[in-house]
Amino acid sequence: MGLTFALLLSAASFADLDALDREIARFSAAEAMPLDRRLKLRPCAAPLALSWRGAARDTVVVACPDLGSWKLYVPLRSAPAAAVPAASAAPAPVVSRGDAVTIAVNGPGFSVSQPGEALEAGPVGAWIRVRAAAVGGRPAAQPIRARVIRPGLVGLPLD
Repeated sequence: MGLTFALLLSAASFADLDALDREIARFSAAEAMPLDRRLKLRPCAAPLALSWRGAARDTVVVACPDLGSWKLYVPLRSAPAAAVPAASAAPAPVVSRGDAVTIAVNGPGFSVSQPGEALEAGPVGAWIRVRAAAVGGRPAAQPIRARVIRPGLVGLPLD
């Protein structure tokens, strides 16, 4: 199910993001968030490793197994058909649009956070758009996607 080196090469010698999007859709059988077109990933010589992150199956992990290469966490817009119970009710949002939130970035052995604003509502576990607050006269940053951890807290895991 992996992509070959030739398929991942683009004219600029970067990974073909359209091919990655198609591979993620094929793996998940659901609509994924499109990859950020500003990404400049090295082409992967080995077949890609695709897996699920967590039991909810709402995020696909795409990893290039080449030494010192990259890994992406791609949230799904909708869960795979097999993962959604037929009569499930949507969980209630714990973060609302406009709420002040703390944006935490966590990795092995570190955690940093800063204040921000929720640009979308979402329940625990959902990926929503947030924007970091303007600090010291600097303009607010571009919106990013973060996962709702609990009311008032969203995070970007880097593990």
